[in-house]
Amino acid sequence: MGAKLKVAGWLALGVVAGALATMQLQATARNTVGQLPLEELQQMAAVFGIIKTDYVDPVDEKKLINDAISGMVSGLDPHSQYFDKKSFKEFREATTGRFVGIGIEMGMEDGLVKVVSPIEGSPAFRAGLKSGDLITKIDDTLVKGLTVDQAVKRMRGDPNTKVVLMVYRKSENRSFPVTIVREEIRTQSVRSKILEPGYAWLRVSQFQDRTVDDFAHQLEAIYKQQPNLKGLVLDLRNDPGGLLEGAVAIASAFLPNNAVVVSTNGQIPESKQVFKATPADYTRRGGSDPLRNLPEAVKHVPLILLVNEGSASASEIVAGALQDNKRATLMGAQTFGKGSVQTVRQLSPDTALKITTARYYTPSGASIQAKGIVPDVMLDETAEGNLFAALRTREADLAKHLASGQGPEQKDEARDKAREEARKKLEEEAAKQALAPIKPPPEFGSPQDFQLAQALNQLKGKPVLVSKTAVERKAEAPTAN
Repeated sequence: MGAKLKVAGWLALGVVAGALATMQLQATARNTVGQLPLEELQQMAAVFGIIKTDYVDPVDEKKLINDAISGMVSGLDPHSQYFDKKSFKEFREATTGRFVGIGIEMGMEDGLVKVVSPIEGSPAFRAGLKSGDLITKIDDTLVKGLTVDQAVKRMRGDPNTKVVLMVYRKSENRSFPVTIVREEIRTQSVRSKILEPGYAWLRVSQFQDRTVDDFAHQLEAIYKQQPNLKGLVLDLRNDPGGLLEGAVAIASAFLPNNAVVVSTNGQIPESKQVFKATPADYTRRGGSDPLRNLPEAVKHVPLILLVNEGSASASEIVAGALQDNKRATLMGAQTFGKGSVQTVRQLSPDTALKITTARYYTPSGASIQAKGIVPDVMLDETAEGNLFAALRTREADLAKHLASGQGPEQKDEARDKAREEARKKLEEEAAKQALAPIKPPPEFGSPQDFQLAQALNQLKGKPVLVSKTAVERKAEAPTAN
């Protein structure tokens, strides 16, 4: 893979970080048909008829209509979307955290699939796959040259079907085949570990259906091991967001009862809401409080919140709530800047509309749309500096993004220049290394995690290596396609 393609690959990972929306789910579409623009609808019908009769090849009517709906919705903003049968299925898998596959948390290394961690109890776990294993072949397809999405699709499939992986294990310097039977997997969006006596790390990678329950169980387990916990690092780096209620719950775990977490405002009455740190605002109808068994000490433990450019949506709700309520010290990089709420309205059993219905605001009343949350302490990615920060996509880079609605906005030309310089530098470095792979940032939570080490230093009152180059970004105006 050439240098430009390698850099493009890292950029693609940045786009994924902002793709998932904070959302409220509504089962049925509301009846909003009022005064329709008849002349424009007649033009649409005329165009439909001309395409149907005059186009060079026969055109499927359903596809035409689906494409028309998709075009209408995609013209609104980057997060509104029409879901056909396939995309709605994928969307539900993402929000529930359930899919059919082999059960690994994965990354890419040297163009191969790297097993970051097998999910406990999954087919991959039972087959003996280990952290650090490299998958070189999926059935008859070589992994080298595949994108992340292409590799994922080949490992997923129907329940009870087999997939044969060729695995290279560095520690044993050998390759071997593994046959795995696919089954439904529930992803783990929460991980934790004791960093050293008295200090713990708790990571939330996405806000899914079971994230709050898993978060509570992990936090309870931390306190069982460390009843006199001196400090906690809550890690939301590269967390793209997810369910609004999950964000309210996790912020509530650390905040005083009834403290404001977030407010929303839009056209429809139900979009004008204030969410507080109370079970009524984050529990599901008829459900019990998932945070009920947490020790009281959670409300007072010294807390560091790690964020970066990939922290979006629900992650930013948590960050804004804890920062404005002065409950945590935020460290890392300025967040993605997705300050809008999407509502999913089901149109049929297999189709739905995800539409932006509100902006959300931190407890102080600030909109972070197209700007993000600014940490209290700016950190570089590594001790050597920021490798990919300037290249990562954020909300303000997305065409047709919403304006913040608060004050004047303008294009950040300095950041565009920094992105171009960073891109050229990475491509030059890759070329110098004879197309050797660009070293990715260290895995979150690993001993090489520079930002986590600085967070621990902050908790212990030790010196912190603050970024000397990071500066606050201002809110940016929307861009056209």
